[in-house]
Amino acid sequence: MPGDALSQPAPSDDLTHIDTLGALKEAGYRTRPVKDELRANLIEKLRSGETIFPGILGFDRTVLPQLQNAILGRHDIILLGLRGQAKSRLLRMLPNLLDEYVPIVAETETNDDPFAPVSKRGRRLAEDAGDDMPIAWLHRSDRYGEKLATPDTTIADLIGDIDPIKAANERLTYADEEVIHFGIIPRTHRGIFAINELPDLQPRIQVGLLNIMEEQDIQIRGFNIRFPLDVMMAFSANPEDYTSRGNLITPLKDRIDSQILTHYPKSVDLGIQITKQEAWQERTAGEDGQAVGPDVHVPHYFREIVEQIAFEARESEYVDQQSGVSVRVTRAAMEDLISAAERRALLNGEDETTVRISDLMHTAPAITGKVELVYEGEEEGAENVAYTLVGRAVRAVFKKYFPDPADKEEGRPEYKEVMNWFSSGNDLELSQDLSFPDYSSRLEAVDGLKSLAEKHTRPGGPAETASTMELIVEALHQNSLVGKEIGDSASTYSDIMGSVLSSLSGDGGPGGDDDDLDDLRRRYG
Repeated sequence: MPGDALSQPAPSDDLTHIDTLGALKEAGYRTRPVKDELRANLIEKLRSGETIFPGILGFDRTVLPQLQNAILGRHDIILLGLRGQAKSRLLRMLPNLLDEYVPIVAETETNDDPFAPVSKRGRRLAEDAGDDMPIAWLHRSDRYGEKLATPDTTIADLIGDIDPIKAANERLTYADEEVIHFGIIPRTHRGIFAINELPDLQPRIQVGLLNIMEEQDIQIRGFNIRFPLDVMMAFSANPEDYTSRGNLITPLKDRIDSQILTHYPKSVDLGIQITKQEAWQERTAGEDGQAVGPDVHVPHYFREIVEQIAFEARESEYVDQQSGVSVRVTRAAMEDLISAAERRALLNGEDETTVRISDLMHTAPAITGKVELVYEGEEEGAENVAYTLVGRAVRAVFKKYFPDPADKEEGRPEYKEVMNWFSSGNDLELSQDLSFPDYSSRLEAVDGLKSLAEKHTRPGGPAETASTMELIVEALHQNSLVGKEIGDSASTYSDIMGSVLSSLSGDGGPGGDDDDLDDLRRRYG
């Protein structure tokens, strides 16, 4: 590129009507390297106070400043973190820092710079046409290339190779540059190229990236020519101690200028914001504006419980902590929670409903498919682990609003009336598909339950009051003060001692086998 191109920014005027090199020169246009372009546009956005990475939450004081520093330093980068930490989303937002349009030599595979073409076609046009060389304009959305690293990725995929079919069809010798089929990286010349899950690339393929990272050029097969590339390289990877599929070779790590560590949300409140942004929750209006489903209300403490599930999983002895617990867990769990309530309302012909504790059991499919278990978790069973995480989340959130039932002196006396109702031989049977009148009447039959809900919270109506009442009963179960039997169609809460004896009895009467004891440990902690 011309020496003065480095210091001259692209003009802000719309020049996309220009279609020849000569007219481009007359307009005073000068190209600049991609990394200079990114740097200049980032400086402008920082000065104006513009939001640079919209929709990225929780990284404002950690990841984003490091990423911006790397761009200001004209660095190639790698985002290193566990799954579900917005690495790919961040990479795909980088093109927003490019100029909206840049000129290229028309019909060149490698998006040649009109002032310094690299391909044989571009060089030939520059020589033959001179200032009449035709140019086209490339939008920034077309200047981003991405490849998911897989073990079968080849050098030809990334950089290029000789195309024998092209040589035969056009009657070219293998000494002619025209027989080269360029890979995805040269086709992203003058843009940003990203590789996701970089360690999955075979080491010999990683070696092929070394020249691009250091010398900014490529060489294909035996051609005695190097193609200079103007490209920012960006990568994502899981930590090396997690991936068992491969590792980064040391020379490649050394050539990546900035390694930026991502992380999960550091608070439940931040997790709630992310889930609100990502989960599909507003379902009542169709494309024509007509209502297509019931209105589902989600009390705030349910949002806290859903987020707390992920926090519990990230500390659970059953979960492989090196694999991580993606924020996709909470997004999918929230969608399943709303769907369970929505389905119940449809079955009962209700126009609106409020999510219930029993709906939380239907979040298990969102957890079991996204959480990697260690040996103890596999022994426990994926579904049991999911229910355990939900139970722990309920217990943790409950203590924010109600006295802790585990506190025998101050907390437990609050629940004496409720526990006496169960110890008197009463049972509370709740199924997920109960209509609201039936659901509410069963809960109101429990002595002291409604007064507890209204004393410690401010429910937004009868439906939320009923859901809060069920929360209390479930929290007492999670603290081993009320028993619970889970059936195929309903769950039954009862006196803890009666539930224990029932679990132990079985066909052989009281004093069951080890399987019975294991079941008790799962249910009562």
